[in-house]
Amino acid sequence: MSETPASIEQYCRQEADTAALAKNVATCLSLFLAQHPSAHLNIALEGDLGSGKTTFARYLIQGMGHEGKVKSPTYTLCEPYPLEINQYSFTAHHFDLYRMKDPLEWQEAGFSEYFDLPGFCLIEWPEKAEGTLPPFDIALHLTTGAEENERHILMKAKTAMGLNALKMMPNNTK
Repeated sequence: MSETPASIEQYCRQEADTAALAKNVATCLSLFLAQHPSAHLNIALEGDLGSGKTTFARYLIQGMGHEGKVKSPTYTLCEPYPLEINQYSFTAHHFDLYRMKDPLEWQEAGFSEYFDLPGFCLIEWPEKAEGTLPPFDIALHLTTGAEENERHILMKAKTAMGLNALKMMPNNTK
């Protein structure tokens, strides 16, 4: 893993490495939200089809305490996951905008209000709503490798709040 104050980069040889990284991100988000219970983060998941965005989201949400199945929101556009950290309740809203035809579809569906609630919005395919989404605090870009489960993951803080959250990342990313 290499990192700078504003970015974290990791090569994952197998799905277990991706899961470990997602769980470490879950830890840093949990610590950040425990210290800032009314905060809201917007997180972009970028990458080609099959690059592991939904897999990363699944491990992240489960790493924050969700015990049930984490479904792909490909057809529903959004799946909410109520979570609790240190007696604070918040929601992880997992979006998948892949099937959107028009950037305003998510607004017309009434999803813009989710971007003000305590917790975070995790958005796959954010480019499908380009120009209509609020700014992202953290962007993750996933790239496939030569082997089926190889991934290169680059996380970048895009705002001061995103930087403060990533600073809470555990040192042991494996």
